Amino acid sequence: MISYFDAHCDTISYCLGAGDSLRRSRGHVDLERGRTFRRRGQFFALYHDAAKAPADGMWAQCLRLHDCFVRETEKNSDLVRHCRTGGQVDAAVAEGKVAALLSIEGADLIECDPERVETAATWGVKLINLTWNRHNTLSGTNREQPERGLSERGRDFVHALERCGIYADVSHLSDAGFWDLAEMAQRPIVASHSNARAVCGHSRNLTDDMFRVIRDMGGIVGLNFCPDFVDEEQPSLEMLVRHVEHFLELGGERTVCIGGDLDGCLPEASGIRGEQDVPLLYQALQARGYDESLLEDIFWNNLRKIL
Repeated sequence: MISYFDAHCDTISYCLGAGDSLRRSRGHVDLERGRTFRRRGQFFALYHDAAKAPADGMWAQCLRLHDCFVRETEKNSDLVRHCRTGGQVDAAVAEGKVAALLSIEGADLIECDPERVETAATWGVKLINLTWNRHNTLSGTNREQPERGLSERGRDFVHALERCGIYADVSHLSDAGFWDLAEMAQRPIVASHSNARAVCGHSRNLTDDMFRVIRDMGGIVGLNFCPDFVDEEQPSLEMLVRHVEHFLELGGERTVCIGGDLDGCLPEASGIRGEQDVPLLYQALQARGYDESLLEDIFWNNLRKIL
């Protein structure tokens, strides 16, 4: 049995939309599968596409997603504990429970409002992506207006995150936004689910220089299972391993972790059908000669250290 701490999944959005339970889901992640690991931790992202905003707005949708997370964790308290600190994570897994943490994918869900960052902090949110694929008032994205960096409101938003102890998450952010953030940040930044652009040239992935900045700031980078970001022609488990090895070549032993994007993509082409297949990645790295100490860092310690 291995430990598995993951920085990003879209399971709450999936459960809300499909009417599934977090206990047992038809998707990629659920609590029953989580208990098959020696230790299991998961950041559950609150996510909704701003281009498909409901009639009552994105904030109302954010509240529905948060209510779903609270309801599912309370209903299944025999299997899961909502954690806000590293100590709570340690206590939850010591009891054999899944440690569940909150993030927000795309500041559009809180209407890019710096004041709502404080509300998110009271919920225990630890990571917020400034953008998803859609550009917003904070910044451009890798997909829309990629030349546009942080606006003045974006800088105010980052200051609010730092005051509240929430990490700015650069996955989906434009390159220009990344470098604006890196220049102003006073605490580590993270890329919860981004791969290496040197291995797969997709703009969602990080350049080597970006990875080094995150490394040097004490942040983390989560390996993404989404086929488009693994290899645009032949995604596979072997290509996932190549991303890990590239990050390790950049001195990422204490930086790279897992951020699978499960329930947010179709990872089967990358060799992962759901969280039950994550041990295949561990075994593939083990077969390359990586020792258990390093693998424990990648699959648990590196993400745990930022809490």
